[in-house]
Amino acid sequence: MDSSLAQIVGHMGPAAIGVASVLLAMALASLAVFFERLFAYARSRAASRKFAAEARALLEADDAEGLVKKSGGNKSHLAQLLGTGAQTYLSASKKQTALSPVEATRRELLRKHEALTADVRRGMNVIASVGSIAPFVGLLGTVFGIISAFQGIAKEGSGGLGSVSLGISEALYETALGLVVAIPSVLAYNWLSAQADSILLALEQARGEFIDFLEARHGKQAHGA
Repeated sequence: MDSSLAQIVGHMGPAAIGVASVLLAMALASLAVFFERLFAYARSRAASRKFAAEARALLEADDAEGLVKKSGGNKSHLAQLLGTGAQTYLSASKKQTALSPVEATRRELLRKHEALTADVRRGMNVIASVGSIAPFVGLLGTVFGIISAFQGIAKEGSGGLGSVSLGISEALYETALGLVVAIPSVLAYNWLSAQADSILLALEQARGEFIDFLEARHGKQAHGA
């Protein structure tokens, strides 16, 4: 019996078709997240590089107010982080609280960094889930294919190869489809994780440098007072 792909698809029952459809949907979801994150990372890096040069000039000029204004219309992760820090420092400097302006800023930057971490890694759980679950979904399709093969044996009344070839082919195709979906998803997740770690490391370094700047600035103000 000719076990062409068209014949195998035509031989699939509702359960096997459902499994294949789920795998295809998972593949599309994984691709959508991958390309969305790819674009988001590229856009954030480009905007952050431009903002970093502007922010450095403002910090060297001791212009925290200018940094707040400059970060207002910038959607990069770096601008969000430094803008939040500068705004918190300026607000805390005008209030009399138990926390020093620098300490209040340090705590707010930690909270902001956690929020940005969640944003940088947004959607990656989808790719991770697809990479880990797709082989098992394919295995479920394999089970349905084996069941179809045994049903072919029962229908033909013999164990000849012709009575089971389509069922076995169906089972193998479901297994292969699960692996085809899972392997690129795992690779995509690992690559995106490396990119996300790189962005978050840069944000962590920027946060530390900004706190150092504020401590130096606050020390100068206290000395001048």
